[in-house]
Amino acid sequence: MHLHGLDLNLLVALDRLLDECSTTRAAERMHVTQSTMSSALNRLRGFFDDKLLIQVGRRLVRTPLGESLVEPVRDIVLRVEATIYRRPDFDPATSDRRFRLLMSDYIETVLMANLLPTLQRLAPHVALELLPYNDAPWELLERGDVDLLIIPGHYLHTTHPRQVLFEDDYSCVVWSDNPAARSAPTRDEYFAHGHVGVRFGNRRVPTFDESFLAGSGQQRRFELIVNDFNALAHTVVGTTRVATLHTRLARYYERLLPLRVHPVPVALPPVVETVVWHRLRDTDQGIAWLRELMLQAMRPLTVSAAGGCVQA
Repeated sequence: MHLHGLDLNLLVALDRLLDECSTTRAAERMHVTQSTMSSALNRLRGFFDDKLLIQVGRRLVRTPLGESLVEPVRDIVLRVEATIYRRPDFDPATSDRRFRLLMSDYIETVLMANLLPTLQRLAPHVALELLPYNDAPWELLERGDVDLLIIPGHYLHTTHPRQVLFEDDYSCVVWSDNPAARSAPTRDEYFAHGHVGVRFGNRRVPTFDESFLAGSGQQRRFELIVNDFNALAHTVVGTTRVATLHTRLARYYERLLPLRVHPVPVALPPVVETVVWHRLRDTDQGIAWLRELMLQAMRPLTVSAAGGCVQA
C-alpha cells in the first residue's frame, strides 16, 4: 500500500462512496459524473486490494474492510476541511464561501427576515444553502454535510458544541372570522376544538408541544396534519380549527393573513432554539462569524402572545 497512490480527491470520493453505498448518489454529492465516480471506485479497490463495495441484489453493501473505514475516513476528511477553514483571516467582505444550514421552516421565516439584509450588506459574496428537517439531522452534522444545525434544545443528544440562539413561547392562531376568535379560548374550549398539527420526515416526528402535552396526558384532536410550520397559519383560515404556533411565527402571519393570536390556555415550556456545529469546526472563523451574525439578527425583538413585538 503506497500513500502516493491516494490523493485528497480520492479520499473524499471514498468517504462519499462508503456513506452512500451508491456511485450515483456519491457522484451527485461531489458534482461529478457517475462514470468518474465508478473510475474512482476502481482506483480505490486497487489501492486497498479490496472490493470495498459489493453488489448484493440491487444494491451495493460495504465489505468488512469498507465498513471498518467509514468512521476513520470521515474523521480524516472532516479534519482536513477544518484545517482548511481554520485560517484566521476570514473576511466576510471578500469571502465566497457557501454555508449549509439545517433548520425548520419556522426558523427560516423568523431568522432569515432579519439576517439576510445584513448578510448581503456585510458579505455580498457569501451564499447560504438552507436544508429542511429530515429523519437524520445528526447524521448530516456528523458527516460534515451541514455547517450549522438549528434545533430545539430538548432534542439535543450530542457532544458537539452548541449555543442558544433564542427562546420562543407558543400562541393559539385562529381565523379572524371564526365566531370563537373574539376572545382567548379557555382550557376546555382549547381541547374541544379541532386542531391543525405538523409532523416531520418519513417518521412523522411530532412537534415539541404535541409531545409535551401527550406526555402529560393531554391530547388534542387533530383534524389536519401538515408538513411544515408555515402551513399551520394558512390552513386555519376559513375554518373553526386552532393551530398552536410559535409566537414569533404567529405574529408574523397575523400581519399577512386574517388571523387572531391568543395565548395558549395550557402551560407549555418555552422552546429554546439552539445552534450546533461539529466539534472539528470549533475554530472555523467563518462559522463563528455566521453564528454571531445570527445571534445579532434575533436580538432586536422579543415577542409575546399578549403584547406582540417589543424591543429587547
